[in-house]
Order: sequence, then structure tokens, then C-alpha cells
Amino acid sequence: MVPAALRFAEPSLEKRARAWLGRLPEVTGPPVRIERARGLRDRHGPVHAGAFLRERRIALDCAAAEFRRILTHELFHFVWWRAGNPARRSFERLLEREWRADARGELGWSAEWRKLALREGDLRRRTRRWREYCCESFCDTAAWLYGDAPWHKEWTLPRRFRPARRAWLEGFAQGKRLRI
Repeated sequence: MVPAALRFAEPSLEKRARAWLGRLPEVTGPPVRIERARGLRDRHGPVHAGAFLRERRIALDCAAAEFRRILTHELFHFVWWRAGNPARRSFERLLEREWRADARGELGWSAEWRKLALREGDLRRRTRRWREYCCESFCDTAAWLYGDAPWHKEWTLPRRFRPARRAWLEGFAQGKRLRI
């Protein structure tokens, strides 16, 4: 069953998503339109997808094999947006502990390239660079946990750090409907 909060522009997109939707925590909120769009780009170049938060729209330009992982990542941009400062700061503290433990890698390239650009001062001052990294890391963590892929080459975060990520996200989502 497709949650009322998700509206697929094409039946083929809905069909592709249907089986995977049961893996996600329940989501609630005004509908988010999910559509295909070719040639997506952001300020850094070509991208697989985009979450347009104020328009309540997700545009996808990804291969079928990447659909669930990419859609999960984009959907969790809406979750991050609505999560509230206490939850976002809690996730930031988890990432800061990983940073202090010299954890290399990430659970997706969108977070990893941002992590590689960070400097110590970014954490201390909570710069835009740090906050964008935290958001992308949250979304990549959700895609890793809920995206229905058994393995992906972009999962470079060492295995010893993954249980804390899983526990944090499952604790955040447990027993509640996630606002999108």
C-alpha cells in the first residue's frame, strides 16, 4: 500500500516502489510528488535526484537498480527538514563522535565528498559545510538502512561505526510516524 503522503507521477514508479515501501517507517504529511526528470543538476554538477522541499516534490534521474536507494535518500531530506533541532543536534553529536574517532568513509557519496571537505573549524562553528554534511549523512544512512540494497560500493564507512548509525535511526523512527 502506498502512503497517502507519497504521490507517484507515473504508475511504473509506484509499481517499482510498492514492495519496498513496507520497509520504511510510516510517513505522514502533505503529499510529496515523485516524478522522473532527465538531466538533473545542482551547483556541483549532474545528480541522480533532487528533493524540492518547498514544492513537495522529488525528481529522479537514476537507474532502476538505484531507484529504492536514491528515493529513500531523497525522501529523508523531508524527514530531516521536519525532524526538529533536538533530533538534528543528536545526530550531529553521533557524527562528531565518529569524526573524533577518525572514522573515514560514509554510507553514500553525497555525504562522503562533503565529509572529505570538512575541517575541524567546521564542526566547532557548525558551519554550513558541517550542517550540509550532517543532512546528507542522515539521508545516506536512511538509504543504507531502508533502501533495500544488500551491498553498495558507496558504503565505505567502516563496519564498526554502522551499528551506532542503525541504532540512532531506528530509535529516532521507533513507534512514530515520520513527518515529511
